[in-house]
Amino acid sequence: MTRNVLEFLERSAELFPDKTALRDENEQLTYSEYMEQAKKVATYLLANEAEGRRNRPIAVIIDRNIRSIVAFMGIVYSGNFYVPIDNTMPAERVKLIYDTLDPVAVIDARSNTAKEVEGSVTLDSILESGDIDEQKLAAVRAEAIDTDPLYGIFTSGSTGVPKGVVVCHRSVIDLVEAFADTFGFDSEMVHANQAPFDFDVSVKDIYNAMRNSATVVVVPKKLFSLPKLLLEFLVEYKINTLIWAVSALRIVSDFKALGAVDELPKLRYIMFSGEVMPIKALNYWIDNVPEPMYVNLYGPTEITCNCSYYIVNGKQDELKALPIGKPFVNTRIYLLDEKREKLVTKPGEVGELCVSGTSLSLGYWNNKAKTDEAFFRNPAITEYESLLYGTGDMAYYNEEGDLVFASRRDFQIKHMGHRIELGEIEVALNAIPFIDTSCCLYDERRGKIVCFYQSETEDTKAIVKFLADKLPKYMWPNVYKRYDRLPMNKNSKIDRVKLKEEL
Repeated sequence: MTRNVLEFLERSAELFPDKTALRDENEQLTYSEYMEQAKKVATYLLANEAEGRRNRPIAVIIDRNIRSIVAFMGIVYSGNFYVPIDNTMPAERVKLIYDTLDPVAVIDARSNTAKEVEGSVTLDSILESGDIDEQKLAAVRAEAIDTDPLYGIFTSGSTGVPKGVVVCHRSVIDLVEAFADTFGFDSEMVHANQAPFDFDVSVKDIYNAMRNSATVVVVPKKLFSLPKLLLEFLVEYKINTLIWAVSALRIVSDFKALGAVDELPKLRYIMFSGEVMPIKALNYWIDNVPEPMYVNLYGPTEITCNCSYYIVNGKQDELKALPIGKPFVNTRIYLLDEKREKLVTKPGEVGELCVSGTSLSLGYWNNKAKTDEAFFRNPAITEYESLLYGTGDMAYYNEEGDLVFASRRDFQIKHMGHRIELGEIEVALNAIPFIDTSCCLYDERRGKIVCFYQSETEDTKAIVKFLADKLPKYMWPNVYKRYDRLPMNKNSKIDRVKLKEEL
């Protein structure tokens, strides 16, 4: 029985000591070096800031480098949990995170630490000490259990105060075991890490690779605005696995970059999540790179990355929503009515998607009120305590029994006497040939549906003509705003908060 993720690292270091485990544009580490450096970090912590501390948060000031991952694993070896901090965020948000977290230590893992952060210790200075105390590390491990916290990731809070989602070892162990069993992951995989380390998509790169003795290559951030160079990078580094945000794949399809390179990457897996994949973008990839397994993954941070999956079988109908599929093994998904009291089981009937199983996080760090609000008692089980996480996402079953995402709970509006899912309008808009992607918001003050869309051309008449055959008139947007590029937030999703400010 695996009860600590470090067992994956140690097994890989034993089987493949000289294999490249981590790589970025400046350096690389073998599995034996990876483990050795992580143990040095832990030894330092156990002798200094984290002495006598267990299951406490330690912050890591991250960069797009493999050093950040080494710091993470060092913290795990110390018996504590890591929390990635992006110091390029607004200073007020960083302060709110630190105030909520109250970390026992702060490690600066940035490649360039010319501007030091008060109270932090640099990873370089820790590694220079060169000490490893195997006796102390063994003592820490002997006390470990699989529900100990592994990491914390801060997400946006509705009140403006970030919420720290805490995830345990068992949840991540189950996640990567499910991926290996479901998709056939193995040691030949080379992951191209796209997601920032304070975004949970990166968890899948780090731990799937570690579990399978595979390799993670950290892709430079600048390449995601240079799609041709991005594809050339994938070829150069022999990348075969993409577990990316939808927006990262869309960058390639928006610029039609697959036809602009001399050689396409030899990919085995293309997996995507974070927001709804426009079918046009997906079909563009399938047309040009048909060999990989394409998988639509679904799930919020609170359920350890993903709770459901849908393996895409060929090109898709642009007027149909892409299913989010079925739950992973050892995960159960319920659709509940508006009051979270009754199950919704009828095909086509929309309910809130709620999740149970070992994938559920431990809750929000130092925020009992929000934890109790999001994690609630399962109404289908009254005889004992069984918790569900309410995602706030609305979904339904299609005729094949697959789950289909409808929209966010707060994207369901009442307009002209009709209850409307804004996500349904976006599916129709994204099928229009000249629209790359779209976002619909409701201007409650004026009672209007506002469509923000990304396109090279502006043609409202053509949009209305297309929608006339697809949606009832009461669902047509009342206002259209074109963008060359829709704004994106730091998690590579359409920045709906910024767009809402324009209303």
